[in-house]
Amino acid sequence: MSEDQAVNEHPSAFLQQTHWPVGEPVANFQPPPTPVAEGLVGHYGSLVPLSVHHAADLWESFALDPQGRSFTYLPYGPFADVDAMAAFLTAREQSTDPFFYTIQNRHDRSVGFGSYLRIDPAVGCIEIGHLGFSPALQSTTLATEVIYLMISWAFAVGYRRVEWKCDALNAASRQAALRFGFEFDGVFRQATMYKNRNRDTAWYAIIDRDWPPIKAAYEAWLAPTNFDSNGRQRRSLRSFR
Repeated sequence: MSEDQAVNEHPSAFLQQTHWPVGEPVANFQPPPTPVAEGLVGHYGSLVPLSVHHAADLWESFALDPQGRSFTYLPYGPFADVDAMAAFLTAREQSTDPFFYTIQNRHDRSVGFGSYLRIDPAVGCIEIGHLGFSPALQSTTLATEVIYLMISWAFAVGYRRVEWKCDALNAASRQAALRFGFEFDGVFRQATMYKNRNRDTAWYAIIDRDWPPIKAAYEAWLAPTNFDSNGRQRRSLRSFR
């Protein structure tokens, strides 16, 4: 056996011989699956694979935002009419990375969309992004449940890290990341451009070892008993953590 073969077959042993600091071993890791078209079902709504058939509902939901503010930090939109919305969906319904979902409320009305992206099963990393929340979804219990369902699926199938990235100037998204349990990793300056403008990207993440208590907090917050007859929360999500 050559020296190169020995290194490739026993990388941990080789690293120990270097006497340099190295990361902890990752035992019994198996690459998790990529997202599949099964949908994610919650108590307040669901995520279903995105389809052009959702165009009319989505157009009506985003029409509640005539200034198009919901699309300020997205690289596309707002859309001029339902045909433009349909074209956007058609171009993305077969995409596997990003893998898009339509967000539907408990009445099966489409009120937003989101995706998994930068899906890297080989190292167990996946990102949640392309979040288009219409006014019919913003600041609702379903909006929080959507994030819970996406994070929960990722860790349940074996991902080690779930990421959240946003424009560093997007204060609402940065606040949401912290509320949802993500930790701030840093800012990548001039990471990309969109709509002919610079974007410094703020990175956030949850890793698998941190997920169990965060998951318990989500489930306590989402419990129907945490809401009064008017749908107002009795305790905040942060308070459960």
